[in-house]
Amino acid sequence: MLDKITLVRDYLNKVKTRCTNNAAAKALGIKPAELKKLLGDRCPENSWFVNIAAGEPVGYADNEKHPELYRTKRIIESAEVLTRNLDL
Repeated sequence: MLDKITLVRDYLNKVKTRCTNNAAAKALGIKPAELKKLLGDRCPENSWFVNIAAGEPVGYADNEKHPELYRTKRIIESAEVLTRNLDL
């Protein structure tokens, strides 16, 4: 499972686009709470996973957020985007 999470995280860092926890978890076949637990420590690379309502990574301090987190307003909200682009 961690290899799939790494695949999604690397993809989000490459395209520099936020993704909701719900969309990522659904694409991975796990619950959002499990995804958050498996992501581990808060760091810029993990900050692309955001809360759907706020569009923000939950509980992250400014120095834990990726410097380009807000470069676009686009947020991936559909698991299908990830499953299509990553063959999950």
